[in-house]
Amino acid sequence: MTALAGLLIALIIGLTGIGGGVLTAPVLLIFLGMPAPQAVGTALVFVAVVKLFAAPLFVVRKQVNYRVLALLLAGGMPGALLGSIFLTQLHKKGSSGLMLVLLGAIIVTSAAANFFRKNGAERHAQDKSKRLPWVSFPIGIEVGFSSAGAGALGSLALMHWTTLTSAEIVGTDIMFGLGLSAAAGSMHLSAGGVDTEVLRWLLAGGVPGALAGAWLATIFPTRLLRKGLAVWLICLGVNLFYRGLTAS
Repeated sequence: MTALAGLLIALIIGLTGIGGGVLTAPVLLIFLGMPAPQAVGTALVFVAVVKLFAAPLFVVRKQVNYRVLALLLAGGMPGALLGSIFLTQLHKKGSSGLMLVLLGAIIVTSAAANFFRKNGAERHAQDKSKRLPWVSFPIGIEVGFSSAGAGALGSLALMHWTTLTSAEIVGTDIMFGLGLSAAAGSMHLSAGGVDTEVLRWLLAGGVPGALAGAWLATIFPTRLLRKGLAVWLICLGVNLFYRGLTAS
């Protein structure tokens, strides 16, 4: 069951480009009943490994702008660590309701950003990439706290603050998400916030799923699938939000 979930999640990531964190954490929370910190930590490590398999493809194709990536990570990495600490502290204080409310709100926001994201990058006369560390810091906090946001919000930041091509936006954003997931996932792992057994089964299906999804994306039109998935994720986020409000 868990391996099948990993396969389907990774397949969808490869087909639609929607970040794995916004998809994996709700599945672990709602369908597998994992506690929020473990669901987020496990999702982060899972996403990091899956993206690690995809990253070399973008490097070989020279679709990564390393200067822009460094600016993103300069703000995003500290933010991811801070978000991880915040989630851990909330868990220690027994604030499960607040955690679910915040996670639900973040997932809805990230899914909505995916829904309204344009296929092509906008062109700008000016390069405002020097401001990226300030933009990526709150994105990092969101990723560390919820495992969601790096894909949708990272690409939006690149579209509006840089003059990168569409291919460079995708490649640079993949590497940005990999860096944040690895940093925040390591923090959760060191704090015991990763279910290694569930992670092992997720990866058993996730690795082949990621490779198959990347191949199928070159064959099937994925725009409608991406929109439909975003709507489903919004529903999951609303579910978590409601559960948080009604938690005792």
